Amino acid sequence: MSLDPVFVRDGERYVPTEGARGPWDPGALHGGAPAALFVHAMREAVAAPELQLARLTCEFVRPVPLAPLSVVCEVVRPGRRVTLLDARLEAPRGIEVARARGLFLVASEIGDALGGPPPFPGPSSGHANDFVADGPPMFATHAIEIRFVEGAFREVGASTAWFRLRGPLVGGEELSPFEVMAAAGDFGNGIASELSWEEHVFINPDLTLYIERPPGGEWVALQSEMRVGPGSVAVAESVLWDEAGRIGRATQALLVGRR
Repeated sequence: MSLDPVFVRDGERYVPTEGARGPWDPGALHGGAPAALFVHAMREAVAAPELQLARLTCEFVRPVPLAPLSVVCEVVRPGRRVTLLDARLEAPRGIEVARARGLFLVASEIGDALGGPPPFPGPSSGHANDFVADGPPMFATHAIEIRFVEGAFREVGASTAWFRLRGPLVGGEELSPFEVMAAAGDFGNGIASELSWEEHVFINPDLTLYIERPPGGEWVALQSEMRVGPGSVAVAESVLWDEAGRIGRATQALLVGRR
């Protein structure tokens, strides 16, 4: 098991390691890596501990390169109960490659306890990731561990899998379960494709996470499905769980085409 970080901090910049690489372009990152980095930066920018990340929306403006990156955060709407942040990810020469908006809220103190444990087996009962990278290291095979309890990468249709980061997101810094949730949340289209990997691409230019409660532990599960048809905009949706219960939902719009 690799304990290499996904990013190494170099002053104000974050340098991605090879384990951040995505499946579509050997020079570009997997969307889960910048999504988790946005969470890392936003949680540093919001000092009030009573404010909880409730929604994260990421837009991947162009492929995020395997190159030093800078995260710039701006508080759009400060508040004691509601805070809104905008962030952008910049490649060398100040080129914007991704942007995100984070909504932080004070958690509810009323209502009944939500749900219970996941309605499927835990990570110890899952089978190993069937996605094999023939080339250089990748996020899906080296930086993150995946255990399927329903379906597989190479099987068409809905799927359920557990995810955890093998090492820290940022070298020398503590890994947050929120970062794991963001990293895993970008896998819905990959694990639950209604199209074959060999013949199609299904790239998500965006990712939105709704976080119902703080995730706990090192594992996050996705119950994922994709909808695609002629004349439609394909969408992947995932319900997110930790080992204690449901923690939120992830949605992705998909650019679908033939290879």
